[in-house]
Amino acid sequence: MINENDVIIAKRDLSDLVLKGSRGVVLMIYQEPRLGYEVEFVNEDDETLAVMTVYPEDIM
Repeated sequence: MINENDVIIAKRDLSDLVLKGSRGVVLMIYQEPRLGYEVEFVNEDDETLAVMTVYPEDIM
């Protein structure tokens, strides 16, 4: 189960900046219209790459 503030990893490329293996933190969990997560993805220097909504199949 993924919770708010959990650190996650992208399972696949999600954008030009957020690539497979990118690290992020879950900011918010959505239940409707389907389960999703608002995630802030960061680089190795902890600089924000993107904040985006992702789905369970996108992250681990």
